[in-house]
Amino acid sequence: MRLHFFTRTAPVLTLLFTLCSQASIVAPLEHTQKQAETVKDVVTKLQSRHYREQAVDDTLSRSFLEEYLTTLDPARMFFYQKDIQQFQKNAVNYDDFFKRGNLKPGFEVYHTFRQRLVSRLEAVLETLEDESIPFDFTQSDSIELDREEASWPKTRAEADELWYKRIKLSLLNLKLSGKTVEEARKTVHRRYKNQLNRVKQQDSSDIFETMVNALTVLYDPHTNYWNARTSENFDINMSLSLEGIGAVLHSEDEFTKVVRLVAGGPADKQGQLKAADKIVSVGQGADGELVDVVGWRLDEVVNLIRGPKNTVVKLEVVSSEAVEPKTIRIQRGKVKLEDQAAQKAVLELTDGDNIYKIGVIHLPAFYIDFEAYNNRDLNFKSSTQDVLVLLDELRKENVDGVILDLRNNGGGSLHEATRLTDLFIDLGPVVQIRSPDGRINRHNRSHSKARYRGPLVVLVNRLSASASEIFAGAIQDYQRGLIVGSQSFGKGTVQSVTPLLEGKLKITESKFYRVSGESTQHRGVIPDIALPLLIDSDEVGESAYDNALPWDKIRAVPHDAYFDFTALIPVLTQEHNKRVANDPDFNFILDQITIMEENKNRKTISLNEVARLAEKERLEKQAMNIDNKRRVAKGEKPYKTLDEFQKSEKEFDDEQEQEQASSTPKNRIDTEGDTLLIETGNILMDMIRLSNKKNVQQASSF
Repeated sequence: MRLHFFTRTAPVLTLLFTLCSQASIVAPLEHTQKQAETVKDVVTKLQSRHYREQAVDDTLSRSFLEEYLTTLDPARMFFYQKDIQQFQKNAVNYDDFFKRGNLKPGFEVYHTFRQRLVSRLEAVLETLEDESIPFDFTQSDSIELDREEASWPKTRAEADELWYKRIKLSLLNLKLSGKTVEEARKTVHRRYKNQLNRVKQQDSSDIFETMVNALTVLYDPHTNYWNARTSENFDINMSLSLEGIGAVLHSEDEFTKVVRLVAGGPADKQGQLKAADKIVSVGQGADGELVDVVGWRLDEVVNLIRGPKNTVVKLEVVSSEAVEPKTIRIQRGKVKLEDQAAQKAVLELTDGDNIYKIGVIHLPAFYIDFEAYNNRDLNFKSSTQDVLVLLDELRKENVDGVILDLRNNGGGSLHEATRLTDLFIDLGPVVQIRSPDGRINRHNRSHSKARYRGPLVVLVNRLSASASEIFAGAIQDYQRGLIVGSQSFGKGTVQSVTPLLEGKLKITESKFYRVSGESTQHRGVIPDIALPLLIDSDEVGESAYDNALPWDKIRAVPHDAYFDFTALIPVLTQEHNKRVANDPDFNFILDQITIMEENKNRKTISLNEVARLAEKERLEKQAMNIDNKRRVAKGEKPYKTLDEFQKSEKEFDDEQEQEQASSTPKNRIDTEGDTLLIETGNILMDMIRLSNKKNVQQASSF
C-alpha cells in the first residue's frame, strides 16, 4: 500500500508542484541524416548477421518501446501515465520507422523525457536550497526499493510524493554515514546539479545511442551500438586495467555497477570490492572528499577511478548483502601479466588413515602473448605453457591428484582454452561453434596425447566464464575429471565489431557448444558436486540479463569417455554432505548466504532514522552472532560486544589494504582459510581413495 504524508508534508508537495510548473523550456534535439542512414544499416545487420533470428515486426516494435521507456526511466519517476498513453499510439510502428530511417518519433519520446527530467531536477534543487522545507526523519514512512514493475505516476502530486521520499532517502543515507543534514543537503544538491548539467550538455549522438541500444538489446545483451565517443573509450569503459583498480564496470539505472574484477588487479588483491557492488561515491587519496557519482556517465566515473599507480582511490559502494554503504580504499596499479600467471600450491589432507598430497593450480585467466606466438618464439608466455610447467613440478612432488582452480576466471583466449584441454585429454574435439546459418565449426581440437593423466578436479564458480566454461565443459563431457563448485556464468556467445556510417555495432554472431552438444550459453556448466557461493546469481551471470540467448542443444560429436563417474558421484556427494554438516567454516558461509537472501528480499526501506539505526545494529549483531557461532565451534573465544567485533572487522580490512599496498609480489596461492578449496581437496581425496578400491571403472569411447 502506498503511504501518504501527513498535513505537515503538504506545503512541500505544493512547492514541488509549483516548481514543476515553472521549469525551464527545453529545446528539442534533432537527429541527423547520417543517423537516419545508420539506423537502417543497424536493422539490416541485425536481420542478416545476428545469431538470433527475429523478425523486425510489430511485436519487436512493442518490445522496443517498452525497453526504450525502461532505459530512460527505470524507476518510473519522470514520465507520467499520460505520457505513456501518448507514446503507445506508435507502439507498433517503430519497426517501420527504423526501416525507413525515421528517427523523429523516437527523438520526440526523448524530448518529453528531457523536459520531465529538467523540470524535476530544477524542482529538486529548489527544494534542497529552501531551508524552510523540513525533512522529518521521525515519521514512520518508507520507500519502495524497486519500482521497475510499478505504475507511472498519474499526477504531478503523486510524482511529487515519490520524489520527496527519494530526496529524504538520500539525505538520511548521508546522515547515517556521518554527515549533518546541512552537509547532506549540499551533497544531494551537488548530485542533482551535476545530473542537470549533463542533461543540458547532451547532443543528438547521445540520444541516438540510447535509442539504438534499446533496439539491439532485444536481440541479446551483448549486442550494442557505440557512438564515436563510446567507441573511442571502449577499452577504458570496459576495464580499468591500465593504472586503475582492475574492474569491469557497466551502467545500471543511475549506478555504476561492478561486473567482475580483473584477475591479479588491485581490487582483486585488496579483496573487498565484489561483483554486483554499486559504486555511489569516489574519492582521491586516503583522506580525500568522496564525490557522489550517482547519475554520472560511465566514462566520467571511470576517469575519477583511474589515476597514477601507487595512489589511493576511495570507493563508497552498496552491496547486495548489506543495507548500508561501505567505503573501500584501493591502491591503484597496473594489472601485470605476471599477476595473472598460473600459480601452484600443495595441500596435505588426511582421511584418518592416510595422508594425501593434493596439487592446486590456480589459473586466473586464459592469457597468451600473441605477438611472441606469431613470431614463433618458442618461449612465448601463455596459460597452457605455465600450467604444463606447474604440472611437471607437482608430478615431481609426488602429488596424488590435481585441482585446477578456475574460480573468478572470466575467460580470455579460446585458443588457450583448447590448448589447456589438450594437456588432459588425447586427440579429439574440444568445442563446437555454430553460426546463424547452421554451419558448425569443430576446428578447435586437442592435437596431442595428454600430458597429465592423474586424478583431476576442476573448481568453478559463478564468475568462471567463457573460455573457463569451454574447458570445464570439455573435461566434464570427456569424464576426464569432476567439476566442483557453483554454476558458472553462462557466457556462450561470440561477438564481432563492425563499423557503421556513424559509430560501430558489436553483434553476437555465433554460439559455443560442448562436444556433448549442450550449449554453454545461459546455463553455463553445472558442477557434479555443488558448493555454496556468496554471489547473488540473480545479479551476476548470463541468466541475470534480459533477452539473453537461451540454452539449447545440437548434435553431439564422437568423443572418448575416460572414466564412468555415474556410480561415484552420489557416494562422493554423500561423503561431502556428512563432512560439511559440522564444519564451522562451511556453515559460516551458509549463514552468510542466508543473511544475503534475507536482505535481497526486502521490498521497502524505512525513512525513520531510529528504525534505520536499529536495523543497522540488528544486522551487525547478526553478523557477529554467526561469526561467534563459528568461533565457538572451532574452540576460539567469541566476541563479547559489538564494538569488539567491529574493531576486529576494521583490523582485518586494514590488513587487506596493507597487503595490497605491499610491493612484494605474491608468488604463491594462499590456501589458508580457503574453505571451499580445502573441501574440494577433500572431495578429490575421496575420489582417489574410492578409485583405488576400483569404484571407478574406465569407460569406453562412444
